[in-house]
Amino acid sequence: MTLTIYVVDAFTDQVFKGNPAAVCLTSEPLDDELMQRIASEMNLSETAFLFPQQEGFSLRWFTPIAEVDLCGHATLASAHMLWATGILPLNQRASFFTRSGLITAIKHDAWIQLNFPSEPVIACEYPSELVDALQIVPLYVGRNRWDYFIEVESEDIIKRLSPDFSLLQTIQTRGINVTSRSKEFDFVSRCFFPAVGVNEDPVTGSSHCGLAPYWGKKLNKTDMYAYQASARGGILKISLHENRVLLSGQAVTVMKSELFI
Repeated sequence: MTLTIYVVDAFTDQVFKGNPAAVCLTSEPLDDELMQRIASEMNLSETAFLFPQQEGFSLRWFTPIAEVDLCGHATLASAHMLWATGILPLNQRASFFTRSGLITAIKHDAWIQLNFPSEPVIACEYPSELVDALQIVPLYVGRNRWDYFIEVESEDIIKRLSPDFSLLQTIQTRGINVTSRSKEFDFVSRCFFPAVGVNEDPVTGSSHCGLAPYWGKKLNKTDMYAYQASARGGILKISLHENRVLLSGQAVTVMKSELFI
């Protein structure tokens, strides 16, 4: 079997920035174990597997060690690949059937807009290991069904974070998102996922399903610009519509390769 795999940098318009994802389009479903092995071989934060089905594409996401319920940058990369290769015409919506329901993508010039579920954050108690691992004083700690969300006082604190990942990995959660207001953007964040094999994710669409409603309420805004302040960095445009979060980003193709199995 020979599979074509693309590597796409998502939430950026420059190669080697944003968040790289592998995208594998097949004519039929692959075995779960095989998809996990391919994701491990690619060793990126996410590998997306999609195949055509009625009215769209099935889409699943794998980290090097686990399948996840929702991934923004690999969905953006998948939509970009479908249009870049001509599988879909530029004016046609991409529809993805996923573990988180139907997700759609449309193209607006250089930007791709994803229609994602809103995952609001609720204030919560938290283990002491959370702040010990981050060495921060939180202004707020909350959770949604996947992650912890921590607001801190300044963007400088975000940029200086040097987490103890061994300690973070002991916390029962998918991920830990640390956020603050920003001078240039509406808010900034960094996102850590050691429990699923990704110490720091460069740009995380699914985290913004919680960050967006949190900051939208706090700032009294429905349209926002966000920056994920990882080493690679990435920009997201956000619009809130009822129980949906519209995430927009750009993407560039970095590599096309063939995998021989």
